[in-house]
Amino acid sequence: MPLRYLFLDFNAYFASVEQQMNPLLRNKPTVVVPMLADSTCCIAASYEAKKCGIKTGTLVSEAKKLCPDLKIVKAQHRAYVEYHHKLVETVGTCIPVDQVMSIDEMVCSLIGRQKIRENAVKLAHQIKRTIAEKVGEYLKCSVGIAPNRFLAKTATDMQKPDGLVVIEEKDLPKCLYQLKLSDLTGIGRRMEVRLRRHGIYTVETLCSLPKARLKGVWGGIEGERMYAQLRGEDVKRPPTHRQTVGHSHVLPPKQRNKEEAFAVLNRLLQKAAMRMRYLGYAAGAVSIGVRFLGGIKWREEISFAHTQNTIALMRALEKMWERYPAIKEKPLSVGTTLFKLLREEESTPIFFEDYDKVKSLNRAVDGLNKKYGFASAYYATSHSAVKSAPMRIAFTQIPNLEIEDDEKVF
Repeated sequence: MPLRYLFLDFNAYFASVEQQMNPLLRNKPTVVVPMLADSTCCIAASYEAKKCGIKTGTLVSEAKKLCPDLKIVKAQHRAYVEYHHKLVETVGTCIPVDQVMSIDEMVCSLIGRQKIRENAVKLAHQIKRTIAEKVGEYLKCSVGIAPNRFLAKTATDMQKPDGLVVIEEKDLPKCLYQLKLSDLTGIGRRMEVRLRRHGIYTVETLCSLPKARLKGVWGGIEGERMYAQLRGEDVKRPPTHRQTVGHSHVLPPKQRNKEEAFAVLNRLLQKAAMRMRYLGYAAGAVSIGVRFLGGIKWREEISFAHTQNTIALMRALEKMWERYPAIKEKPLSVGTTLFKLLREEESTPIFFEDYDKVKSLNRAVDGLNKKYGFASAYYATSHSAVKSAPMRIAFTQIPNLEIEDDEKVF
């Protein structure tokens, strides 16, 4: 079974970009935060900070106690996206990039003599050197090489930072026994609980089970895929259909009230609607959620005929907001999600909606935001929050600077 894939995982990516841009942060414990406040949490930590016990999700107040010399920087999402594109381009000079998996992950197919272990390892070192020369020496990556994508990704987590791990058929499955179940892609917290209910506590046990047993544990074909992936088989998956488009935002203290929470939700919904149109989808439902201080959560959703119309979505938001809970706790964060998505060409325009007029309005608003930056043109209900909820990077969603950049640079 040949080596087929080379997977790259950029280590502590946001923090590494900050250290590359600012020499004063290099080799110093550094964390990246969404806002400069002790009440927020770290969204990235350099390896120097990780040695102090700081990780993604650690409260800033706690991080300061763990590391008094900690360097704290506010996230610069535009820079992370720009560096991402530089990295993709640079890796592409060594080997074509098959797929970008996330802001800090990408996978490449090995061809011809690249599938020979010695040549694949040389290629990995070449990629590392080229990145250091053309992008920056602080942009380290762990490389995994294996017969399938699943194992190549798994290999990147087996040696960090700046690692290089090769998994060959002869190494399987024993080389995986050192891992925890949660180290395997596709095994999240809920899946791990399910595996334990079935008496599966280790990767060694998982690898020893027959295909039929795993199919039963997973409740379908995904169990068969896991069985094949653990043995190095190159599993082909059907094309994915986008399920949702959404945004969320933690409210700063001055916006922790019902009125400002509604304004921020409007802004988030307008951003989501623009992104959805850019991606070529129409939504058949929208949900909103509010998390309050003290941990209370409230969520509402509403369905409708598929639409791309921002005004129709805002009307749905207003209907849901009428059911805002009568509680004293202040809102801490808000979010909205468009779902039940269909490709635009598969959706039927709403009979009572002037389709051409609506499409022209959306096109005009989107065009202004694309040219001058998002929030150059917006609906008045989000006016007080126009500077809120700037561009953010989700795990698997890389913002398109052409349509999502809040501040264009001319």
